Amino acid sequence: MSTFDPDALECLAAIIEEGGFERAAQRLSITQSAVSQRLRALEAQVGTVLIVRSRPLKPTQAGQLMLKHAKMMRLLRADLERDLRELAPSSTGGGREEERISVAINADSIATWALPALNPLAQGGLPIEIIADDQEFTHEWLREGQVLGCVTSLGQALRGCRMEPLGTMDYVAVASAAYAAEHCPKGLNAHNFHRMPFVAFNRKDHLQHEFVARAFGLSRVMLKQLFVPSSEGQIRAVRAGWGASVVPELGVRELIASGELVNLAPRHRLGVALYWHCWNLSSDVLEALTTALRESARRCLQPVKG
Repeated sequence: MSTFDPDALECLAAIIEEGGFERAAQRLSITQSAVSQRLRALEAQVGTVLIVRSRPLKPTQAGQLMLKHAKMMRLLRADLERDLRELAPSSTGGGREEERISVAINADSIATWALPALNPLAQGGLPIEIIADDQEFTHEWLREGQVLGCVTSLGQALRGCRMEPLGTMDYVAVASAAYAAEHCPKGLNAHNFHRMPFVAFNRKDHLQHEFVARAFGLSRVMLKQLFVPSSEGQIRAVRAGWGASVVPELGVRELIASGELVNLAPRHRLGVALYWHCWNLSSDVLEALTTALRESARRCLQPVKG
């Protein structure tokens, strides 16, 4: 098997991650011409095109495989750095800023339970990059080799990966006390939900529809929607009286207890099962990530049923 130039692999990763040759050159502190030369040399060695020169740039299938290889090499170097620090605590290590350890996590988990889990790793010097996406789409980042692990609602292990259940995140429908008193003083029901706007994360967010459909036994739901692409932003919008929203109970528990927000359908909640998927490799860094997320999820989420 060929041995690939680590600098060329990092060059390929930089082009894909940064979305272009110019930004890759800036990140790697080399010229754009050098970026092109490294990519051409790698493509010549592999024997096929690795990047489609489109807008935006996209890796070919071979490019995705090489990107995954580049990230595996990063993981091996991160393991080495970790081991060296244990043997020689005064060692500053030789890791580079661009060698990030990337994971994909849904925004609601980032806003509630997942970020505190990663504090010790980040504070210990691990160059973590968190990519946020909807829980129904985070696994695509792993499938394409752009991250080494993901938190997702997909309950089936991907090829070459291992999977474990994390827990169930409960979602509730809330509105500000003033908004609820004016628009739905008796709560949310099958007759009034269509009259109020729901604040969703983005157009991928189907939780608002799913909550209403399940709560009231409806096969199809049409909602007025506003979009705020931030979990914290959704809650701020609701507090400001924009309308209702279906959000993680973890994120609004104290606001409901204080009376600032009202649970519009206290008899109903939507549970979303979450799973951790990661490459099936023996790695101290990967195991540390897995353990940190597992323990935090165990404390904060409900057990996955079944």
